[in-house]
Amino acid sequence: MGEQLKGRPRLGEKILKGAFFCCASISVVTTIVVICILAFETYGFFVEIPITDFLFGTEWTPLLQPKSYGILPLLCGTLMIVVGSSIVALPVGIASAVYLSEYASDRVRNIVKPVLEILAGIPTVVYGFFALTFITPMLQSIFESTHVFNAASAAIVVGIMVLPMVASMCDDALQSVPDSLREGAYSLGATSFEVTIRIVLPAALSGIFASFVLAISRAIGETMAVTLAAGATPNFTLNPLESIQTMTAYIVQVSLGDTPAGTLTYKTLFAVAAVLFTLTLLLNLTASSVMRRFKETYE
Repeated sequence: MGEQLKGRPRLGEKILKGAFFCCASISVVTTIVVICILAFETYGFFVEIPITDFLFGTEWTPLLQPKSYGILPLLCGTLMIVVGSSIVALPVGIASAVYLSEYASDRVRNIVKPVLEILAGIPTVVYGFFALTFITPMLQSIFESTHVFNAASAAIVVGIMVLPMVASMCDDALQSVPDSLREGAYSLGATSFEVTIRIVLPAALSGIFASFVLAISRAIGETMAVTLAAGATPNFTLNPLESIQTMTAYIVQVSLGDTPAGTLTYKTLFAVAAVLFTLTLLLNLTASSVMRRFKETYE
């Protein structure tokens, strides 16, 4: 009887270990399958279209005649959204986190932080209509040449979307800095501003950088709000007041069901997705390297 009781926990432990292993394996297997599908379909695209024309071409018209498959307009549009949203979200997000962590009272913090996090729960399509009905008219009142669909409006609304992520993660990173570091700086005569800038922010640098990377990754992959606000015109331009198209917006456009499977236009989906996947992967690898370099541990 005693041996049976001892054996049951061991059997249950083995079952749990097996279940946990299966759950952990799902993400690995899914990633491998996605990479294989992208690689296979992208190879079929490059069999027909030279990779140099794809990577360095300045015209993207796979749905029109004459057809052209240069991805630079889509890449440029995506980068405009990423840069613009970063200009909006990163400074405001880290400033909000510094205020909540270092200066706000508990009462103010308990009110402001939940309100910030509510923004993350708003559907992206609502942000897209907000850009069309509020941000774009505001920009048109300032710049008369602003198009109805434009990159600036999309970048601003995407920046608002990722702002709660930056503020919340930066706040958590600042809160994790031990109070002993702050108290030591204050004992040496440092002001509150000096403690924040020279002690707290450098100590939380890895967490802050992680929030920046996640925000940029979210901006790269944003689809619905960008599609509604920026339009579907693949212009190779740096003018944020003109209509553009991002890589994700093009994938949505072609994925609506009007393009026959197996055609060259259909394969452009996977070629564009492969570029998007590669950019995100390189960003995450760079972020991991930087975070390992500046990671701080406290006991």
